[in-house]
Amino acid sequence: MRLNLLKFVSRLKFLSQARRLELYPPFFLMRIKVLEIADNWERVRLKLPLNMVSKNMGGSMFGGYQAALSDPIAALACVKRYPGSDVWTRHHELDFIKPGDSDLELRFEFPAQVDEQIHADLAKKGRSTPTFEYAFYRQDGQLCTRIRSTVAIRPEGYLSDVGSCSE
Repeated sequence: MRLNLLKFVSRLKFLSQARRLELYPPFFLMRIKVLEIADNWERVRLKLPLNMVSKNMGGSMFGGYQAALSDPIAALACVKRYPGSDVWTRHHELDFIKPGDSDLELRFEFPAQVDEQIHADLAKKGRSTPTFEYAFYRQDGQLCTRIRSTVAIRPEGYLSDVGSCSE
């Protein structure tokens, strides 16, 4: 039997949603802090600290850290909002605008119009593939990295029916 740490941590209901996210093993190792998380994941703010492990050779935040933290956020929001669906990140891109030379804040918001479109898609087609835009900001408030993440939302059991390397 394979131990899935995300599922294990997510089942620790005595911990807050924020604390469970901070304890997710990859995030725990990155030392992220939840600054804000709405119950329905309408708004999420996470702190990604700049430290000796997360710094690249130029002294700014390693892009891989930003990618690792930002990748699952939109998918996790969709899992929370559309229970009973299989959800995964289908495409994820980062545009590094300015050096991340301080702690970074990830700011994610779930737009109402995207939620409406997803509901319409699920009702009509039983699936949806929305794209979310969010970003990392430096401590001085400057935009550091733009993120575009496309999420696949499919009927429960879809992944086991087609395998993990399909659409």
